Amino acid sequence: MKVGIVSFAHGHAFGYASALQKINGIELVGIADDNQERGEKAAAQFQTKHYENYDELFDQDIEAVIITSENSLHMEHVVSAARKGIHILCEKPLASKVEDAKKMIQVCKENNVILQTAFPVRFNTPIINAKNIIDSGELGKIIAIKGTNRGTNPGGWFVDKEKSGGGAVIDHTVHVVDVIRWYTGAEVTEVYAEVDNKISEYVIDDCGLLTMEFDNNMFATLDCSWSRNKTYPTWGDVTLEIIGTNGTLAVDAFEQKTAVYSNQDGAQWDFWGDNMDDALVADFITTVKEKRVPSITGEDGLKALEVAIAAYESSGKKQPVSLV
Repeated sequence: MKVGIVSFAHGHAFGYASALQKINGIELVGIADDNQERGEKAAAQFQTKHYENYDELFDQDIEAVIITSENSLHMEHVVSAARKGIHILCEKPLASKVEDAKKMIQVCKENNVILQTAFPVRFNTPIINAKNIIDSGELGKIIAIKGTNRGTNPGGWFVDKEKSGGGAVIDHTVHVVDVIRWYTGAEVTEVYAEVDNKISEYVIDDCGLLTMEFDNNMFATLDCSWSRNKTYPTWGDVTLEIIGTNGTLAVDAFEQKTAVYSNQDGAQWDFWGDNMDDALVADFITTVKEKRVPSITGEDGLKALEVAIAAYESSGKKQPVSLV
């Protein structure tokens, strides 16, 4: 199978490109990036061709593409690929605006192409083990979940609202909301959020606290922030405390590491765990080969995005926002 990548604006592009190279029978045909220096450097690293224009890449004989551009460009790139009949794995959040995400989904359906949202956390072993426990019924009925997704401010276009759609809240809400929906099959009906800029010098939200109510009477809270400083041992975390009628379960997705302390380097983490990017990309390639419904759909990306956008609306209004 021949595959392309659009833009190395997002850091996950490196992991996805590396994952493609590990799969037998996959050829990375090219990388399209309007930033010539960045695109040429990535193309050299992954031994492929750089295209300055994504249309040139889409004119090649490719069956699938991974889109890792700035959030505001996702719709343009997805729609163009779909109209060429190219199957798509799109970085999260699916778009920077709900209406854009809906258009992306519609165009992909019209052109009979696969649209998969990149939520790699679903391929993390602790996250999967927790789902298996929930599915077994051991916890009983889930009544509440407390989640965190606290990371480091990535800077660059992430702090440019025109390109990103927002800061920490849109960047980090979608991961955990997707996991909760996947665990429970429940949909968010109401969001109350407090969003602010408390940590960084950038004029964009870098912290948020969400309370969500679901259509199964469950509620959840989420700390979605860029609260980790530059010297923190890793980019961030994903944790969940799940309360059921028969028991509780604590999940730490990135505890698959050894803490190393030295006089020279201070505290460091030696990570030995899952490569979620590898698993996500392998799942997407298998989905395309078998022409099956993706494990993480465009609709999944839309539902998570709607919660993040509602959080901004709630914070602005200082009152809950209904999603029903």
